[in-house]
Amino acid sequence: QVQLVESGGGLVQAGDSLRLSCAASGRTFSSYAMAWFRQAPGKEREFVSAISWSGGRILYAASVKGRVTISRDNAKNTVYLQVNSLKPEVTTVYYCAASPLGLTDTRTRACEYDYWGRGTQVTVSS
Repeated sequence: QVQLVESGGGLVQAGDSLRLSCAASGRTFSSYAMAWFRQAPGKEREFVSAISWSGGRILYAASVKGRVTISRDNAKNTVYLQVNSLKPEVTTVYYCAASPLGLTDTRTRACEYDYWGRGTQVTVSS
């Protein structure tokens, strides 16, 4: 079992940066692939980025590539998402997710992940 708690969201201005954090509980965190998804009101949950247990394999959605960096610190049981050059948008909730399976190029669907946090809200004003 892994429990996930996201933090770092808030109200920011267009062009700003944010670093989101996801703190995990559980002794096996270091063996899980971790991912970030986001969801705007009325839309499906969208893949943002994922990282393998070792950090050696990383995936990014095409829509965020170049503006987002995912990283993890297994000693702190935490995964991070650095988001730069934020664009004005409706309030979006960013979710952290975990999977005990290895990270492959196809593991970008929400159904591939077993554990989820409650999300952290990000609002970008223009």
